[in-house]
Amino acid sequence: QVQLVESGGGLVQAGGSLRLSCVASRSIFSISYMAWHRQAPGKQRELVAIISRGDSTNYAEFVKGRFTISRDNAKNTVYLQMNSLKPEDTAVYYCTGPGLGWGQGTQVTVSS
Repeated sequence: QVQLVESGGGLVQAGGSLRLSCVASRSIFSISYMAWHRQAPGKQRELVAIISRGDSTNYAEFVKGRFTISRDNAKNTVYLQMNSLKPEDTAVYYCTGPGLGWGQGTQVTVSS
C-alpha cells in the first residue's frame, strides 16, 4: 500500500499563497495521473486539479488561474501552488492517484 503524506497547509489571509506538497512512499512515475481534492466542513470532497503522467493539467473552474499543480517524479512528490486564496478555499486538501487511497490531508484555512 502506497502512503501519501500531504503537508504545507496552514492559516493565511485572503489574497495570500500556500504551496502544498504530497509525498508518496514509492515512485509515482508510472501512475497515469495524480490529483488534489478538497473537502470543506459539511461538504462533499471535490476535485481541485489533476496532472497526467505527461504533465497535462486540468483544473476545477473555481481554482483556474489561481492554483497550479505540478509533479516531481524524482522526489515522488506532487505540488499544489495556491495563489489569491479566498475564504471559500478553506478545506482539508488531499492528494491521490488511481489505486493509491487517501492520505490524512492538510488543513488550509483562509481568513477574510
